[in-house]
Amino acid sequence: MTSTTDRNGVTSWTTSVRDDTGPIVLTGVRASWEPLVKQTVVAVLVVGAAVASVLTPWLEVTDAPLMWAAVGLVLVGLLGGGLMARWPAVTRVELVLPALDFLAVGLLRYGTGEARSVFLAIVVLPVIWMATNPGRRHVVYPLLGTAATLLLPYVLDPEAPQPSELVRLVVALLVYAAAAAVTNELARRADLQLSAVQRKRRVAEGEIDRAALVQRSLRRAAGAVGVCLPSRTVGGDFYDWFPTGEGAAFTLGDVMGKGVGAGMIAAAVRSLIRSTVDETDSGLATGGSDLTSGQFTTCRDGHARWVDAGHGLTVLRRAGGSVHPLRAGHLPIGVGTMWTADTTSLDPGDVVVAVSDGVLDLFGGDLDALDRFETWVASRSHAQEIVDGIAELAASGDHPDDVTVLCVAYRP
Repeated sequence: MTSTTDRNGVTSWTTSVRDDTGPIVLTGVRASWEPLVKQTVVAVLVVGAAVASVLTPWLEVTDAPLMWAAVGLVLVGLLGGGLMARWPAVTRVELVLPALDFLAVGLLRYGTGEARSVFLAIVVLPVIWMATNPGRRHVVYPLLGTAATLLLPYVLDPEAPQPSELVRLVVALLVYAAAAAVTNELARRADLQLSAVQRKRRVAEGEIDRAALVQRSLRRAAGAVGVCLPSRTVGGDFYDWFPTGEGAAFTLGDVMGKGVGAGMIAAAVRSLIRSTVDETDSGLATGGSDLTSGQFTTCRDGHARWVDAGHGLTVLRRAGGSVHPLRAGHLPIGVGTMWTADTTSLDPGDVVVAVSDGVLDLFGGDLDALDRFETWVASRSHAQEIVDGIAELAASGDHPDDVTVLCVAYRP
């Protein structure tokens, strides 16, 4: 186990654990002021007990010097806790503090009524303090400390305790030992559960990284211009383009949902559409996919043959600056069962712009967002300018939905 401490007095520790699948690194943060907090609780109770014994007539004081000695010990422990908060390296000897507390409780018990003292229960605090540390030896340490607390009267006054008192002390010792054992076992199980959770988290993070790699492979690097900005590491949007027998095919899809599941569906749909590379009818090509809405376009000899599968977010920006929607009344894939293709003639300089609904959120997300988007597209003549502009809008703030744009410029 290694540890580092920052300027704020916080110690970070790293532990390597090895199992059958290889090493697992567990990390955590331990505040160096934790011993001070624990010691403060003990000190408040011991000092409060001494003051109450002096001020309250029904609480007995049998040995005032020893009672105040107990107060002095917990205050020394409080000073030690303060040193640990100031210099975290001192926390290596943290268990010295509960050891002092065991002695302090023993002195307090002897000075406030011996066997009749009502303050013996305070000993449970150092018991738990020690027992929460890992390792079975931290069951033995509180057992020894409790024994020292309970047997202290025999050391100070061997003639005072009665034989029956010894039996009562043995029973109390067994009870506190059982409490230490249970606490230590619960702490051990909590550590095991933490290790299991961290192991699963690392496996899940690895799966997400692999899914993100798969999704990045869906985005081609040449032939058209596009960008996909998922709201999470993996999103449900995708775009793609690939050559066909006499031209090229372009696809933009938006799976309902987000995260790894949606990303896997997007990968499957993209693969199915790519398998229709020899299909000249866009409607039949779209019917081979499932569970997404989208736009599928094939371009050949200045003609765009396109299918709108419940998407409705594709526009054609003419070279002269006018913008026309490419929209049909078909249902999304997974709801509808049949789609027919429409044909649009392209002129040099025309740009087909397809976006996902996350782009509309960048333009207000209300009923007029599409009109504002079309006006925005009309003011930009180049495909790259449109894609870069969408990326800048998405980067300027959080986007709760995936943002995807695909631009295809016709330049014969």
